[in-house]
Amino acid sequence: MSNLEQQKTKFRTQAGFIAALDQSGGSTPKALKLYGIAENSYSGETQMMDLMHAMRTRIITSPSFTGERILGAILFEATMDRDIKGRPTAEFLWEVKKVVPFLKIDKGLENEADGVQLMKPMPELDKLLAKAKSKGIFGTKERSVIKQASAAGIQAVVDQQLAVARQVIAAGLVPIVEPEVDIHCPDKAGAEKILKAALKAGLDQLPEGQLVILKLTLPNEDDLYADFVKHPRVLKVVALSGGYSRADANAKLARQHGVVASFSRALTEGLTAQMTDAQFDAALDQAIESIYQASKT
Repeated sequence: MSNLEQQKTKFRTQAGFIAALDQSGGSTPKALKLYGIAENSYSGETQMMDLMHAMRTRIITSPSFTGERILGAILFEATMDRDIKGRPTAEFLWEVKKVVPFLKIDKGLENEADGVQLMKPMPELDKLLAKAKSKGIFGTKERSVIKQASAAGIQAVVDQQLAVARQVIAAGLVPIVEPEVDIHCPDKAGAEKILKAALKAGLDQLPEGQLVILKLTLPNEDDLYADFVKHPRVLKVVALSGGYSRADANAKLARQHGVVASFSRALTEGLTAQMTDAQFDAALDQAIESIYQASKT
C-alpha cells in the first residue's frame, strides 16, 4: 500500500485528531508570547521563525506526540522547508511518528466584505502544491472567516474554498476546507445553518472519488454537521477551537458525534519555553489525551 493509501486508511479507521501547528507570520508573535517568549527577546523574521521552529520541534519530538493519538499535523510552509533531527519535517512526521503531514497554503485574509473575509489571491499555488507533493505532504489547509450570517458572503466563501479544493485535488493532495465561523458572530447559529446548506450543495457536485476534509467551528447546535460525517466526498470532519479554552472546546467537541479536533491554541495552551522537558512532556501528554478522548465520541 502506498503512503497515500496508508494515510487515507488511517484517517478512515483510526481514532485521533489533527494537531494544528500552522501559526503563520502574522500570528507567530502572539503564539511565541503565549509560549513565554516576549517580542523584545528576538529581532527580525528569521530569528522569530527559528524560535517558532524550536517550539514546534519540541512538540513534535515529545514522546507523547505520536500517531497513536494524533492523526495529522498542519504545518506552516517555513516548517515544511526545515528539518527535525536531520530529516525534512514532513518525512519525520510520517516515517518516525506516523503522523500525516498537511500544509497551510492560504496567504491570509482579505478585509471584511459582505460579512466575511475571503482568502487573498494565491497566484503561486500550483508551484507550492508541487513542492508540497515532492516533500511528502498529504494534504493542505486553507482558511476563510465568516463574521456575519450573510448568505451572499457565505456563498462566496464556499465557492472560493471549493475552487481551491479542486485545484488541490488536481495536484494529488487532500484539501482541508476551513470556512471558520467566528465564535463572536452575532447570529452564529444562523451563519452555521447557511454555511451547512451551501457546503452540502457544493460537496454534492464534487465528482466521485474526490475527497475533502471539512474543518468547521464547533457549532451551536450539537451534531449539526452529522450529515457531513457520512458524506461520500468527506474523508473527515474536524473542528477548530476558534478561541474557546481547551476545557470548553473539549466539552463542545464531545457532543459532536464522529467529529474530531483540529486544535491549535487549545492544544498548546499552558506550554511554555521555561518548562523542563519532563514538565513540558507531561503537560503536552495531558493536553493530547484530553483532546483525544473528546474526539472519540
